Amino acid sequence: MNDRVQRALARNPDIDAAAAALHQAQESVAAQHATYFPSAQLNYTPSRQRDAVGTLSPTLTSNATYYTLHTAQLNISYAPDVFGLNRRTVESLQAQADNQRYQLEAARLSLASNVVNAAITEASLRAQIDATEEVITEETRALDILHKQAKLGYASGLDVAAQESALAQAKQALPGLLKQLEQNRDLLAVLCGDTPDHADATPFDLENLVLPATLPQGVPAHLVQQRPDVRAAEENVHAASAQVGVALANRLPQFTLSGAYGGSATSFNRMFADDNVFWVLAGSVSQTVFDFGALKHKQRAAEAALQQSAAEYRSVVFGAFQNVADALYAIDSDARALSAATDAEHAAAHTLELTRKQQQLGYVNVLVLINAQESYQQARITRIQAQAARLSDTAALIQALGGGWQAAEASGRGQVSG
Repeated sequence: MNDRVQRALARNPDIDAAAAALHQAQESVAAQHATYFPSAQLNYTPSRQRDAVGTLSPTLTSNATYYTLHTAQLNISYAPDVFGLNRRTVESLQAQADNQRYQLEAARLSLASNVVNAAITEASLRAQIDATEEVITEETRALDILHKQAKLGYASGLDVAAQESALAQAKQALPGLLKQLEQNRDLLAVLCGDTPDHADATPFDLENLVLPATLPQGVPAHLVQQRPDVRAAEENVHAASAQVGVALANRLPQFTLSGAYGGSATSFNRMFADDNVFWVLAGSVSQTVFDFGALKHKQRAAEAALQQSAAEYRSVVFGAFQNVADALYAIDSDARALSAATDAEHAAAHTLELTRKQQQLGYVNVLVLINAQESYQQARITRIQAQAARLSDTAALIQALGGGWQAAEASGRGQVSG
């Protein structure tokens, strides 16, 4: 199972998509970080020109009508982050990147849980198929015996018809189990990044799947903080809070510093000679004084988005508490159900053993033995289903806690033998 989980994490396209989304968000943060520093552009502009000498004086001191002008310049601009516009923008983008990181963790956790559940389902279906096939074998033997007894007058046609009905019902259950098994194997193959025709043929055996040594009866509430969906929702609140700061900074004055240095000449190698050099230093400040309330309403929209993300965060946390509580209740219920099913299986096995001995001594006929065998197989199927349910709900608890209850083990609280 560990190999299947690792293979899925390495090859599943959903994980690749989540990883690419994280990379994109990280690059956006890096790009926005660059605005903390000045930007420089180098420009070279050659042009061929003719002056309108019939109307205007020649541009050049040489009075040439036709000329080629070469101009090269370096432009530098810088916008000081006086009111935190860039800082809050970077903060928002970083929160979005962190959100994507937790989304990737959530995708990995969900994928691992799906692979584990698919493996448990496969093991359960295989065990149920084996038990059902044994039931069909026993039902077929019983029907053959009844046919022979009916010919000899020891059984009625009603007995034969009842047994035929029982055999038909047993056979009816088998195709459905086989279909579920094949569909589950297809699911497991796709989760591992393969097509169904390249599915791993290695089967899972239910008896080889064991529970952790200890299972919690309760866990500290703070454990939900490690859930990636809770952390992702928290980063959404962080990003929305930063966007409020961005909207507020946009309503305040914006400052810009710029400078240029260059040269212009009719000869390329004389652009920076003598008096052909030019430069400029400039500063500007701009403040929106009237925009019909556009910036004010954008700020209010950002504040409403913050309230929305905060409410969504609370909803995610409540859902996390519900998931954990449901999983804990399910595990407790599964333990009782598995215990009862195991007791029933043991009782049916003991009954089968006694019936087999009685049949060997001639106290009961073969039909009684076959009925005891059928009862044992049915009890076995019930135990298999209960065992698989407990395994699946344990995996669900691990997923609900965002990966496990290690913090609870460290505190020594709420442990019970598995």
